[in-house]
Amino acid sequence: MNAHCLKFEEKPIQDAISRIRFAPASNSLLISSWDTSLRLYDVDGSKVTYEASGEAELLDCCFQGETVAFSTGSDCSITRYDLDSGISKIIGNHDDLATCVEYCDATGQVITGGWDKKIKCWDSRSMKALSVNTVNVAVESMSVSGFIAMVAVGSSVNFYDLRKFNDSYYSKRMDIQIKCVRPYLDQGVAAGSVEGRVSLKCFNPSNQNKDEFAFRCLPMATEKKHNMAAVNDIIFSPSTYGDFITGDNDGYVTIWNAQSRKRVFEMPKFENSIASLSFNSGGQLLAVASSYTYQEANELEIPPRIYIHEMNDQHISSTLAGGSR
Repeated sequence: MNAHCLKFEEKPIQDAISRIRFAPASNSLLISSWDTSLRLYDVDGSKVTYEASGEAELLDCCFQGETVAFSTGSDCSITRYDLDSGISKIIGNHDDLATCVEYCDATGQVITGGWDKKIKCWDSRSMKALSVNTVNVAVESMSVSGFIAMVAVGSSVNFYDLRKFNDSYYSKRMDIQIKCVRPYLDQGVAAGSVEGRVSLKCFNPSNQNKDEFAFRCLPMATEKKHNMAAVNDIIFSPSTYGDFITGDNDGYVTIWNAQSRKRVFEMPKFENSIASLSFNSGGQLLAVASSYTYQEANELEIPPRIYIHEMNDQHISSTLAGGSR
């Protein structure tokens, strides 16, 4: 598995990375950071192709197609960026920190969440708020799969059909304090917890116990068994069915398989917490953001780094045969 570190020679990232996301079709990587900047990095060309700075720390980002992006900020703002023209504009706000942003390609809607306990749905054309849902805790994580928005609400996940957003059509308890929530293949939800566990469950209540399980993301080093770190991100491989990757606050990136329920591969420990992970559309490239996350007082505030790993399916599949829980 070959890897290299992205270079930011003219203007290095000066603060914690909050999110990285590959574009839907290209190898352009969107990067939001606490240094108030949104960057677009051409991985193939090894250069920054877009950068916009604001007044607030950026807490999340997402793409709308290849040429438009959105971010949420510590000043409660939601910002839209035209990556071709370079124009950026604040299009709305929450009443407290705006923590999450997702784009739904199926409906053309932007969905945001915040510490104000609100989930807002915006029309991406008019950029007007279409509807608002209120939950009972601050929104820390959300994801979109098809028409479905998944929102972490304490130890449960609320599922919203974006075609009729005003009502939560289903809520599923995950039995963990959720740190991140992501789509589980095409059938459910994966949630990572603040105490180092992952829970995989199906959308449909009738599929109870089918491919549903929870496990502790223990690194192979036995001395870490009693020091469970938060699972900051989970992503599923677009190229190898059932493989998913976790990144935790201790700096471990681990590949797992949902069908065998086993560890496939564990990367060498990174120098800092794993803030975010992203696959490119074909699954050949994995981006890993190694950065402090402001979760613990003793975190090393060394410069954040982004590594690009070329995924070697043959190597991973050969490791799978000898994998262990």
